[in-house]
Amino acid sequence: MQGCIMSILKRKIQEFEDALFTKEIDVYQLKKLCFNGIPDEGSLRPLCWKLLLNYIPFSRDKWTQTLTLKRELYKSFIDDLIVIPGQSNLERGRIDVTTDDHPLNLDPDSEWQTYFKDNEVLLQIDKDVRRLCPDISFFQQGSEYPCQAIVHSNGQKRLHQRVHHTVLKSASVERKGLGITKIAVSTRKAAEDYAPLEGGEAHWEVLERILFIFAKLNSGQGYVQGMNEIVGPIYYSFACDPDQKWREHAEADTFFCFTNLMSEIRDSFIKSLDEAEFGINAMMSKLMQEVKFSCYEVWMRLHQQELCPQYYSFRWLTLLLSQEFPLPDVMRIWDSLFSDENRFNFLIHICCAMILLCKEQILSGDFATNVKLLQNFPSTDVQIVLTKAVELAEKSKMF
Repeated sequence: MQGCIMSILKRKIQEFEDALFTKEIDVYQLKKLCFNGIPDEGSLRPLCWKLLLNYIPFSRDKWTQTLTLKRELYKSFIDDLIVIPGQSNLERGRIDVTTDDHPLNLDPDSEWQTYFKDNEVLLQIDKDVRRLCPDISFFQQGSEYPCQAIVHSNGQKRLHQRVHHTVLKSASVERKGLGITKIAVSTRKAAEDYAPLEGGEAHWEVLERILFIFAKLNSGQGYVQGMNEIVGPIYYSFACDPDQKWREHAEADTFFCFTNLMSEIRDSFIKSLDEAEFGINAMMSKLMQEVKFSCYEVWMRLHQQELCPQYYSFRWLTLLLSQEFPLPDVMRIWDSLFSDENRFNFLIHICCAMILLCKEQILSGDFATNVKLLQNFPSTDVQIVLTKAVELAEKSKMF
């Protein structure tokens, strides 16, 4: 039996290698392979995700040029966006309040005013990344490749030192101005916040920098709580790449893949787009329509109990199920989502499958029991969920 499993795995890995290591990669063939799950062995998943998230082209001849340009660009973002106000004044050893910028300067174009405003956003980022995936130790560990420009700045450019840390009490997703400000308080908590490392950088500090730079470059959207749950699995995959040449640039590569992914799911993070065609309300409506179509009995039970999808599926859909499953399962789910031809339509089928797999509990449970059930989805073999989702997807094509 073990030999048979190993034989199947080797054949699957060979199929991926045949698809990837060609001059021109067949997009359709690669997506078909990835949809059914990318093997954990080797560098297959990090490479496939970079292709599926449109970071590197499907023509291998263009990789070197693309990667060089992108990584240099990210380095310039660090140099230009993580700045110390008044540094030139400090170097001169004095401040002339009549001509120099200073902390009390009320000019909106003042570097200090920008610095203080940035710190308001940074405070939330800092809180979120310090508690990312507390069930594994990875994000607390030191990065193999810390940013030298930051580490050797005598601590002046280390973002976590810019904010006063306070106790975090928050929901899984919370947006300013959102009608429902507390969706579901997360039960995944660390005993205490992750601590900074002396002489190096922890992985959570790298993520803090990625999210801060993203917020600075996307001022119209900024940082929204929950984005840390999106960037985390991508960075984890890239930072654990067995290939040192790729692993060394995990931060820059993660930034651009995360940016590309956010450009596709941004509607879920912007309140003004809630009612848009691909907004979160439209997605929740599609989910309930599929539940109704697939199992009217379950839909009616939820409807009678007035158990609105906002109570549980808001988080599922917005965070791509990153809080509902262990990290390895999340990565397997994302293999299918990233390779979905219809770009995340399959997410609706997965969420519907999750609800239908809880059919017996939902039909026998009262409102409080069912809310708790769906907000804390029970431990389940992710392959069972995905198999059911594929079944639902095939059924939807028939009508």
